[in-house]
Amino acid sequence: MQEHYNPTEIEKSAQEHWRKSDSFSVKHDDSKEKFYCLSMFPYPSGKLHMGHVRNYSLGDVVSRYQRMLGKNVMQPMGWDAFGLPAENAAIKHNTAPAPWTYSNIEDMKAQFDQLGFGFDWSRELATCKPDYYRWEQWFFTKLYEKGLVYKKTSAVNWCPNDQTVLANEQVIDGCCWRCDTVVERKEIPQWFIKITAYAEELLNDLDQLDGWPEQVRTMQKNWIGRSEGVEMRFDLATAIDDIHDLSIYTTRPDTLMGVSYVAVAAEHPIAKAASTNNTELAEFIQSCKANSVAEADMATMEKLGLDTGVKAKHPITGEEVPVFVANFVLMDYGSGAVMAVPGHDQRDWEFATKYGIDIKQVIDADGDISVAAITEKGTLINSGKYDGLTSDEAFKAIASDLEANNQGQVKVNFRLRDWGVSRQRYWGAPIPMMYDANGKEQPIPESMLPVELPEDVEMDGVQSPIKADPNWAKITVNGEAFTRETDTFDTFMESSWYYARYCSSNDDTQMLNPEEANYWLPVDQYIGGIEHAILHLLYARFFHKLLRDAGLVDSDEPFKRLLCQGMVLKDGAKMSKSKGNTVDPQALIDQYGADTVRLFIMFAAPPEQSLEWSDSGVEGAHRFLKKLWRTVHGHLEAGVPSDLDLTSLSDSDKALRRKTHETIAKVSDDFGRRQTFNTAIAAIMELLNEVNKLATRNTANGLAVEREALDAAVLMLSPIVPHVAHELWGLLGHHNDVINAEWPTADEKAMIRDELTIVVQVNGKVRGKVQVPASASKEEVEALAQADENVVRHLDGLTVRKVIVVPGRLVNIVASA
Repeated sequence: MQEHYNPTEIEKSAQEHWRKSDSFSVKHDDSKEKFYCLSMFPYPSGKLHMGHVRNYSLGDVVSRYQRMLGKNVMQPMGWDAFGLPAENAAIKHNTAPAPWTYSNIEDMKAQFDQLGFGFDWSRELATCKPDYYRWEQWFFTKLYEKGLVYKKTSAVNWCPNDQTVLANEQVIDGCCWRCDTVVERKEIPQWFIKITAYAEELLNDLDQLDGWPEQVRTMQKNWIGRSEGVEMRFDLATAIDDIHDLSIYTTRPDTLMGVSYVAVAAEHPIAKAASTNNTELAEFIQSCKANSVAEADMATMEKLGLDTGVKAKHPITGEEVPVFVANFVLMDYGSGAVMAVPGHDQRDWEFATKYGIDIKQVIDADGDISVAAITEKGTLINSGKYDGLTSDEAFKAIASDLEANNQGQVKVNFRLRDWGVSRQRYWGAPIPMMYDANGKEQPIPESMLPVELPEDVEMDGVQSPIKADPNWAKITVNGEAFTRETDTFDTFMESSWYYARYCSSNDDTQMLNPEEANYWLPVDQYIGGIEHAILHLLYARFFHKLLRDAGLVDSDEPFKRLLCQGMVLKDGAKMSKSKGNTVDPQALIDQYGADTVRLFIMFAAPPEQSLEWSDSGVEGAHRFLKKLWRTVHGHLEAGVPSDLDLTSLSDSDKALRRKTHETIAKVSDDFGRRQTFNTAIAAIMELLNEVNKLATRNTANGLAVEREALDAAVLMLSPIVPHVAHELWGLLGHHNDVINAEWPTADEKAMIRDELTIVVQVNGKVRGKVQVPASASKEEVEALAQADENVVRHLDGLTVRKVIVVPGRLVNIVASA
């Protein structure tokens, strides 16, 4: 064994061994318990950053640990390869997205291998490859046939610079998240998938996910947003363009008697009809199109509106109230109309105050409506026959009257909206739909799938190449001419089912092999950032239920246990190129080795918390590995241990064995139940300190006790620092690979102490510590405690009134003059 730790040589050797042995390929094996560990796949940007290192180190540690428990572990890897960043990078580098993406994949794959990640590369997939998105297209056509896909014109967030639709979550302070361009509201035809048809199930099944962080479940619950309310009809005093009424939905029917106006969206049919001969109204409606449709932006922007001149009748009193067009009402939320109760809704109050609309108080609760809306529930006032009812009582009474008069009904609503999957960019999977000469839509025939995206294109930065090329869209089916859809899928489509495709990624005959999918799924451990709590994780849950209902999987949910790792910070801020505070993993690997990087990233913080970068912490991790190496080297130089003889252990041997097995017990719990890998590493570091302090190398039995401790330390460290563990395991005389070794088991007998250290207090203050036999009786412990020299001094002149013994821990002597 070399005297000095040489990570470059060690890591190269271990990686070559794993590659030759095909160590991480895995197959269906009913004789073993399976464990599917998955870290969210990366976008192939070309270079790993520290966030990648943390995410994939966590996954690799979990995978290797579960393998040592004897499970059949799958840890696949692939590439979330479509998306706008590749287009922008291709334009910048004067190339096409495809070659840029494939080159980046190869570079990142090499970096992954350098870090020693045990991925099953035989299952590798890239979402930009036709053999992947072919099945996505096929599945979309099946959803269309089932009535779960539709196309409609919808108001969307439009980035005029990127020329594409943005999700609400991609609009930050009214601007595009990528280019900071002011976002516009635009109406365009879009394809949607009916996620709302699964809203109730998506909400209820959150209760199955007890392995998920409560924060994520709460975020999804709020996003789905189930509410019980009343849908009611307001008749128009005079019809306009053959429109006789409008409907609204409210969760506060108890405030109905306080309605003083109705507000409709700029796209509402009443607004459009009223603007026909009203230039001012038409211009206002046009100006609304510049507004974001993101709820966060709607909440903070100035509330503006115009009176349409149309009057609506109150559904109970018949009183006429004005109908306003308002910029805070969205056509795609509910019916595109709201009843406005300014006395009890702050948004309505701001609007009414601005335009001098009547504000009525109909709920008696704390507050002053001349200052702000009273939003709390209470007792009804100024509400006619409903006066004196509580808000909850009034909900039922008013809903009952509306139903009796055929003016409304109780209804459950969801905040969740159908998933708009159309994008107007090039680098995405083509949507497999086509249109005949009359514009009638139909799916591309299965025999003509995949609809391949041309990769040899020129990017002008303005228009999608498949939209710019009219010939690409032309297609003939059974002698009839059709035009293909030129929109591409939202990239969340690809990431919503990739975890399932890994189960049979090389099967070119079907989307999923049900036998393989049902063996591996659901994923046992999923790892990724909290920023994916809503969109990706909700869409993946939805997609899994679609796959289930298509007979492709049996399970209800895709991910059993979820770990959301924290960010990597430097100088208190998230690492980013713009801040100039990034750390290059490659430079650290070159200087210290991959094991040092992995050890630091796992030790610096609990996985779910943010990690503050520390150069000294990296150096400390490296020093520990050198210490481990030196300790094993010294042990091997000392001679060959005998078989462990438990009958002739010295006190120091017993102490070291006890520490070894206490460490095994703690680290096993930290790895498995708690997933606090930082405390596990700290415990192993303590063990190594004890080895260097307690090991007796002058006897064969002492060497055997040290060998047991070092074997355990190497085994427990192997998921975290696999290269040096691979090398040391062989040097310690083992002929099997450490990745195939069994996780150590704590010996309960070894943890039994012959003596216990008992803290002694006098009147609650620590006055001494005594060693007592583990088998000592209560009386013997009391006597030893009171005989301690320092305790005797503090009891001088006092009378012992009471002695409290906490077995195995402390003695408190209560004394007074």
